[in-house]
Amino acid sequence: MNFDLEKTIEILERTPRSLEQLLSGLSGDWLQCSEGEGTWSVAEVIEHLIEGEKNNWIPRLAFILREGERNPFPAFDRYSHLNRNVERSIEEKLHEFTTVRAKSLERLKELIPSESLLEATGFHPAFGVVKARELIATWAVHDMTHMAQIVRVMAERYREDVGPWVQYLGILNKK
Repeated sequence: MNFDLEKTIEILERTPRSLEQLLSGLSGDWLQCSEGEGTWSVAEVIEHLIEGEKNNWIPRLAFILREGERNPFPAFDRYSHLNRNVERSIEEKLHEFTTVRAKSLERLKELIPSESLLEATGFHPAFGVVKARELIATWAVHDMTHMAQIVRVMAERYREDVGPWVQYLGILNKK
């Protein structure tokens, strides 16, 4: 096992700053591009990350610690951010993500004051019994997944423009 709470927090606390450096000030062309129908734009990925901070990671961790395996987690709608129809700049979205992430990390430290609590178990409706440390590790990898998605979506915008070099650009060769 490689899980270490402090090292996981290193990733979780850097995600907002990394995204802010990458995305702040970019034109809408970069922020609204996607990989095609049924995929998310860069801006939509940020909305999804905000939604997860509010309704997934910490609420589920608190649920594990409170309920154990007695009751399954409440459902998390991974697509609910697509139903919001609020126009905001990327800077506003990133600011909100930074703010809610900071609160989440503060709450994480309150909920897990000792390593033994990382072994607490809960019941996921699809996976069955899961551990608190698995949820927290998934949170960090979820960040990395969406950071990779953002970069991949942005690279896709130039697929035709790179010409024959496409064969050397792994990000454009998803196979």
